[in-house]
Amino acid sequence: MKKIIGTLCMMTLVWACSSDSTTDDEVIIPDEKEEVSFERSAMLINWADNIIIPSYVAFSGDLEALINSFNTFKVDANEGNLTAFRSAWINAYTSWQRVEMFEIGPAESVGFQLNMNIYPTDNEKIDGFIVDGSYDLSLSSNRSAKGFPALDYLLNGLGENDAEILGFYNGDNKEAYLKYTEDVLLDMQTLTATVVSDWTTGYRDTFVANDGSSSTASVDRMVNDYIFYFEKYLRAGKMGIPLGVFSGSTLPRNVEAYFDASISNDLFLEGLVAVQDFFNGKHFNSTTEGESLASYLDALNSVKNGEDLSTLINDQMNTAKSMVMDLSAFRAEIEDNIPPTNMLLAYDEVQKAVPMLKVDMVSAMSISIDFVDADGD
Repeated sequence: MKKIIGTLCMMTLVWACSSDSTTDDEVIIPDEKEEVSFERSAMLINWADNIIIPSYVAFSGDLEALINSFNTFKVDANEGNLTAFRSAWINAYTSWQRVEMFEIGPAESVGFQLNMNIYPTDNEKIDGFIVDGSYDLSLSSNRSAKGFPALDYLLNGLGENDAEILGFYNGDNKEAYLKYTEDVLLDMQTLTATVVSDWTTGYRDTFVANDGSSSTASVDRMVNDYIFYFEKYLRAGKMGIPLGVFSGSTLPRNVEAYFDASISNDLFLEGLVAVQDFFNGKHFNSTTEGESLASYLDALNSVKNGEDLSTLINDQMNTAKSMVMDLSAFRAEIEDNIPPTNMLLAYDEVQKAVPMLKVDMVSAMSISIDFVDADGD
């Protein structure tokens, strides 16, 4: 069986490598002399005012609701309040998928993604911190012991059932467990408040004003961050690494929300929909679309194999989405199937979008990729 897994993973790796670096398909880019009517500034305004800032504000509200649910649980750690606390965590974690890709400006400055969603969480470190009562969550060395994954452990991983979990919050050491949970939440609240405040009190104008076409301009930087998120965090982090695509053996412990075990697909799909909505310039929580990467490609008349490149990218994302929707929870797919063939096939469909974005799209827009591959794909 191990040989079968190795063969499948190797085939996936070889295919991924060839897809990222070369393409036999013809991408038609307009003649440089041809006048292209597209205002990057209009796209930046749409991104900032209709997608990024509203997404951050909504996430901030969902995080506040999560903290409120904890405060209720803190007063009375019963089963009903634990269930409500979990529900608020899932809601905020889902909302997080809408902002995780925006690692630019304020988010980059505070290391937002690294401080909010590093998994697998280090539950042994968390246990040690709770027992010792001494820790500093601002240290980069402690990123694996905080954020959403730490809450996953504190809500779902302390025991085999709710009674066992509640025992920790009602036992002799309950104050230490409640304090650590509260400190994790307050750290997340502080980071989020900083990012939202910076976006709404100055960075938005800086972002929009930087509408040139250089490597340091907002469009070029945002496109690089967008592709980096899709390739490294969504494709690799949420699927490829747990599948063992890069290691040769499956790593179910690396699934997002491992201790919950049921929402990893939902989190991935929310992230994929967020990526596609951003590509299409879709306003947050609305069907309205504004200037976007898709409309930019259309203005450039970017065509691949006789079809609009924007249409091909959307079609591929829809195919990937459909494949993932048909899967069981990621942890179950990996642990219950040797090899996890259906999930590997779904991963391949996600992977097919990478060269479309990283090669075809950026070539049409004359944007250079500013990050280096590190996972061998």
